[in-house]
Order: sequence, then structure tokens, then C-alpha cells
Amino acid sequence: MSGIKDLKKVFGGNQSNARQFGMIATLVVAILIFQFLTGGLTLDPTNLIALVSQYSYILILAIGMVMVIVAGHIDLSVGSVAAFSGIMVATSMTSWNFPWPVAIVFGLVVGAVIGAWQGFWVAYVGVPAFIVTLAGMLLFRGANQFVGNADTLPVPEGFTVIGAGYLPEFGPNTGYNNATLLLGLVLALVVVYREFRLRRVQRAMGSEMAPLWVSVLKLVVLVGIIAYAATLFGGGRVGTSFPISGIILGVLVLVYGFVTQNTIFGRHIYAVGGNSHAAELSGVKAKRINFFVMMNMSVLASLAGMIYVARAGASGPQDGLNWELDAIASVFIGGAAVAGGIGTVTGSIVGGFVIAVLNNGLQLMGVGSDKVQMIKGLVLLIAVAVDVYNKSQGRPSITGFLTRGLRRDKNGVAAPADGALASNQSGAGAGPESTTPALQPNGDLSDVQRPKASTPN
Repeated sequence: MSGIKDLKKVFGGNQSNARQFGMIATLVVAILIFQFLTGGLTLDPTNLIALVSQYSYILILAIGMVMVIVAGHIDLSVGSVAAFSGIMVATSMTSWNFPWPVAIVFGLVVGAVIGAWQGFWVAYVGVPAFIVTLAGMLLFRGANQFVGNADTLPVPEGFTVIGAGYLPEFGPNTGYNNATLLLGLVLALVVVYREFRLRRVQRAMGSEMAPLWVSVLKLVVLVGIIAYAATLFGGGRVGTSFPISGIILGVLVLVYGFVTQNTIFGRHIYAVGGNSHAAELSGVKAKRINFFVMMNMSVLASLAGMIYVARAGASGPQDGLNWELDAIASVFIGGAAVAGGIGTVTGSIVGGFVIAVLNNGLQLMGVGSDKVQMIKGLVLLIAVAVDVYNKSQGRPSITGFLTRGLRRDKNGVAAPADGALASNQSGAGAGPESTTPALQPNGDLSDVQRPKASTPN
């Protein structure tokens, strides 16, 4: 039984890594299903490169949206903000002769100003974010069409690199894009370094360590996946490789993942989303947190809009249409709680890739766009509905269900899907004296529910 206990540490033991593995497993299953149904087209290098390039801007929106939703809000304006920022950047380059690097900075400033405007109404006036961003959706959609005269506006070729560019080719002819192979090598070395650094820290602190063979097995799996992906992205048609937009996305995932899970500010976001009043009593400046998450969302929306315009080569009146729906769906499928307080950047990215693979696979199968929309809607509704129902009944959530076999107690008996949380801490049957579990401050994908307000006796 100790072998099973050691093996489960490959996926993080009782930590949230095991739950995130469940979502990743879901993504892998979806990829394999469509790989079979499309006759191998899903994992074709050309298709994979196009997949990352086409959906990178939606995944960037998901990074900001998860912070908004964790804080207990929603943002319906991101598509319109992206479109307005895109037309402003295009105008600055074609009419005002801004160099494209300056135009990018200008676009980010436009996003920050819009975010500050919306954040002011939400944080300091107290208007619900749903109303503020609904107004913003109408306001900036109209502003996009007003500035651009409801017409397309081309952008210079140099600007297109952030949306349509790829890692350059250099070195000897290996049959692959050498820059992509080098990127894969660097990622593999980072994974190996982090694993052995973790073991070194655990040894120095005298904490429990997984056997060496567990770490080796984990590294073999991860490095193998990285190497396979590098050869796929590096083996596309000549002139293509891993997209620059994918590099931008990867950097944002690392930065925002660190901010949300390893900084005081990130923990305050989860505290505000879990229980705003309790957070304020603990010294958290909730208004400042709410202002930041709304402003940050608009900055990322502006970046997403610029990447889309760069990929399309022009800004148009229909840019950003319904982007907010895909971003919100990515966050909820990725494990965020509807009521706020729970969710991670990594989970949202995985959820976004699930939607991307679903879209892409159905299109490769020749399914019409109308049916694709209906299927996506049903997938989102069923995923959230099952998750909410299971939590209300004290049962495991979807991610908890997928990984409950990985979590056993010290006697080898399967533990509840919510890990160390007893079932009487949430859901039906919890008495007034039951202890409410603490909010996970690092934003791990936990099944902890927000504590319900109780009336003093």
C-alpha cells in the first residue's frame, strides 16, 4: 500500500495538483477522442500551430477573467474593450504615424484608462460589476464603430508579428524549427531543476519527501510530453513554428500564476472573493482589490484585441464579438466557483484549451457553426450544473471526482473527494456549530465553499 501512497505523489498527493491533474486528464481525453474522430488531424502540426494562434487571445482574456470571478464579479465588456483598443491602436499607426512599439504601449494605456473607469464605478461607487460592464459593452462597442466608421482599418506589417509571427529559424537544418526545439529544451531543463530544487528544500527543512523513483517517473512523463510537443510545433510547414502569441500567453500564465498564488496581493483577491466583509475586518483593502482586478481585466482585454488585430492584419467593427462568453466559459470549466473565491490561472487555461479543442475538433469534423454553439452551451451548462449540485450535496465536484482515486488516507481508505474537509463542513446537514473551512489563500482548485453568513443567536 505504501507503493500506491508514493505513486500518488506523482500527481501531487493530497494537494490541489491532483485536482488540476483531473482537468488536464479531461483535456487529454478530449484531444484523443477528436484525434480518432478526425483521422489524426487534431494533432497535426499545422492544426496545432493554428489552434494556439487562433485561441491565444481568448486564453489571455481568461487569465484576467479568473481574477475578476475569484473576486466575486463578472466582466461582460471585454470583447468590446478589445475591439475599441484594437481600432485605437490601428488608428494611431495609420493616422497618427505612431511606430508600432509605441502603439502597443498606447493600446495598453487605453485599456488601463478604461479599466480605471469601470473599476471606479465598481469599487468606489458600489455599482455591481454586471451592470457596469454591461454598460461598458454597449459603450465601447459603439465607440469602436464610431472611431472606425464601422469599417476595417489595416495595420502595418511590423505590428502583425505579435499575432501572426512565429519563432524564427536559425542554425543547421534539422528538419524542425530549431528555435522551437530550443524552447522545448529550456522548458524541460526548468522542469527538472524545479523538481530537484523542491527535493533539496524538503531535505533541508526535514519535511517528508517522495521516493526518488517517484520524482524520476514524474520527470520522465513531463519531459516526454514537452519533447513531443516541441517536435509537433517545430515540425510544421516551412515558415511556421510556435506562435509569438503563444509565447506572450506563456509569459502571462507564469507571471499571473505567481502573483495569484505566491503574493500577498494575490491572496487578498481570494480573501475578498471568499468573504468580502471578513477580509475587510482582517485589514484587506477590498475596494483597492476590486479596482485593480477590473482595471487589470481591461488591460489584458486591450492586449488580446491587439493580438487579434495583428493576426487579422486589420481592425474591424465585428472584432471581439462574444469573446466574453468564451472567456467566462473557460474560467468556469476550469474549476472556478460561481460565487467567487475559488479558481486558478492554470485551471482557466486548461478550461480554455478544452473549449478550443472542442471548437477545433467539431470544425474539423465538418459540424456547422450553429451546432458548435449549441454543443458549447450545453457543455458549459452541464459542467457548472453538475459541479454546483455535487457541492450542494457534499459530494465531490467534477475535478474532485476525477481525482478521488488518487487521494487515500494513511490507512489506504479512499478519502472524501474534498480532501481533508469533512462532509459536515459544507452542504446539507451542516449544523450551526460546524467549523467552516478556511479559504484557500493561494487559490488552489479547492472544493471549499464560501462560508454562509449566519445570524447571531
